[in-house]
Amino acid sequence: MNHFNKVIFLFLFISFAAIGQQKITLEDIWASGAFRTKGMDALQAMKKTNQYTVLNFDRASKTFQIDLYDFATLKKVSTLVDSKNHVELSSIDSYTFNEAETQLLIALNSEQIYRHSSVADFYIYDIAAKTLQKVADYKIQEPTFSPDGKKIAYGYQNNLYVFDIASKKHTQITNDGKKNAIINGITDWVYEEEFAFVRAFDWNKSGTHLAYVKFDESNVPEFSMDVFGKELYPSQEVFKYPKAGEKNALVSLHIYDVVANSTNTINLGLYNDFYIARMKWTNEANFLSIQVLNRHQNNLDLLFIEAKTGTTKVVLNEKDTAYVEVTDNLTFLQDNSFIWTSEKDGFNHIYHYDKSGKLRNQITKGNWEVTSYYGFDEKNGQVYYQSVENGSINRDVYKIKLDGKNKVRLTQKTGTNKATFSPNFQFFINSFSSTTEPTAYTLHESKAGMQVQSIVDNAELATKLEKYNLPTKEFFELTTEKGHKLNSYIIKPKDFDASKKYPLLLFQYSGPGSQQVANQWLGANDYWHMMLAQQGYLVACVDGRGTGFKGAAFKKVTQKELGKYEVEDQIDAAKVLGNYAYVDKARIGIWGWSYGGFMSSNCILKGNDVFKMAIAVAPVTNWRFYDSIYTERYMQTPQENASGYDDNSPINHVDKLKGNYLIIHGTADDNVHFQNATRMIRALQLANKQFDQAIYPDTNHGIYGGKIRLQLYTKMTNYINQNL
Repeated sequence: MNHFNKVIFLFLFISFAAIGQQKITLEDIWASGAFRTKGMDALQAMKKTNQYTVLNFDRASKTFQIDLYDFATLKKVSTLVDSKNHVELSSIDSYTFNEAETQLLIALNSEQIYRHSSVADFYIYDIAAKTLQKVADYKIQEPTFSPDGKKIAYGYQNNLYVFDIASKKHTQITNDGKKNAIINGITDWVYEEEFAFVRAFDWNKSGTHLAYVKFDESNVPEFSMDVFGKELYPSQEVFKYPKAGEKNALVSLHIYDVVANSTNTINLGLYNDFYIARMKWTNEANFLSIQVLNRHQNNLDLLFIEAKTGTTKVVLNEKDTAYVEVTDNLTFLQDNSFIWTSEKDGFNHIYHYDKSGKLRNQITKGNWEVTSYYGFDEKNGQVYYQSVENGSINRDVYKIKLDGKNKVRLTQKTGTNKATFSPNFQFFINSFSSTTEPTAYTLHESKAGMQVQSIVDNAELATKLEKYNLPTKEFFELTTEKGHKLNSYIIKPKDFDASKKYPLLLFQYSGPGSQQVANQWLGANDYWHMMLAQQGYLVACVDGRGTGFKGAAFKKVTQKELGKYEVEDQIDAAKVLGNYAYVDKARIGIWGWSYGGFMSSNCILKGNDVFKMAIAVAPVTNWRFYDSIYTERYMQTPQENASGYDDNSPINHVDKLKGNYLIIHGTADDNVHFQNATRMIRALQLANKQFDQAIYPDTNHGIYGGKIRLQLYTKMTNYINQNL
């Protein structure tokens, strides 16, 4: 009986211990939403009042509310619109205000096109009258209020329109729009993907003129994707896609005069084979600014254009031996002088120019990067920004005088801080997280950054995670044998024993200017890596040369040779880690997605004596197959740099495969085409190499839908367990 009691006690002890240390499952990560964080959805700071709005969802009534809050007190002032009061609003996907903040444009029934683009039904909501008015009886793109709030410009079927709210009249500005030929005011595929904007039109300050870019895709080669669907025969999706070295769309700039109902074409004849990467009206209503890049993207001109005459003037020029980064931080001040960010001194910093383009002052300086520009408070002469001054894996919020003096750090906690400022810059809402603290939103005053009040935290999630007893990321700087110092982290099992030998899985992305080693809260891949650590793996991540936030020289060293130095660094890092006493150097694997898949493919081939296993999800396998803007920025054209393209293509190194290789791709990937996988698979087959593949029909670059992500990560987990 005594022996029986001991057995029962031992059983109960182990059971309670198991309950106290719950294991992460793939279902937790990809099915149940167990680790979902709370946030502030569609947070927008108002411009006319010291208030902000948030889009809320009432799960009980399944209704949406756009609620207005006071920055100083955080108290709700009012509900601007509640979908339960309007039968037309079955949902609210997004919203924007007119300049006076008296009306809203509400989007619903959105249909995604590509990464950033979509069409939707749009309603105008009058806040005072509480009335809804539908903009059009068809789904439209990028509707935008005129500054006086009387008109809305929008895109529809490759043409531009202006809708008069009072008369409900639609005026068609362009008539030549045609699929796969001419696009007016909306970017083509490659601009959307690589310059990251969709709306290629803009109202001037007085609402009298509308500038827009026309894309002539007529001579751009077409790419086709089979859509297998559910019908007896597959269909095809055909769209214009300029691969590296191929013809781009011809772009032209036009200014529409609303009053005269006439359009002026701007003469940009000095440029050949160029990009209009950004467009923005200045504070002087008659002057438009555009950023023009040459095809190599190593020369950028900021042009001012006089709307009535069409005359152009270059006010700023930047050149670089590699490439010039386009800035989203161009801000015009009251005197039409402007704020500009640039890497021209080797690090991304803030500059102040007068309206003629003469430098007044470099506002920020140092061997660190400005990562976000928040705005300029003209009343107090303060510039607000985010930077990596506290270490390249961290983000903090600062303020500084326009003359570059009296800098103040406004955030105290080490991790990732992101600010949303009130219109008068008196307060800011700070979003903070670190690798050990889930995201929390707090209100701060902007004099010294002192916290005023907590808004939203994820303490409930933090408590929930205690029972999982999660391993943590250990940040460190890895030095390769060649002397390169690289930001890194490693995740170890919670019961780590330095006297044992563990298999090691490396994760990376490695693309130009990217960052994976960051002190911020966990994403889905982090939970998966911790799940693997709970199963007895070490998981490490190393940001090699070419990644971001350590200066232009570190980032641009890979120019014209994507995949050379980044692969060297991953192989060298694996060798360093493999020499740790607790790492089993015979069991080192690597995985990555997109650029990371390109990298993992190269690593198992060029590092076949180091890596036993690799998983490549949606990989580029030759940069000849990828788009012109991204690829040529770093590689120039294949015609100019054939060896750069081919020497680092995994397709040309398949004969080196020794380990276990799994390639995964979606057939409907409009970004990294399935062609990359088929060419790689064909090359491996011709070389008589054994490998594994997983093909996902009709899925795009993200490989999701239904339970597909769960199935994908189950497959990858099984593959790691079988081969590592």
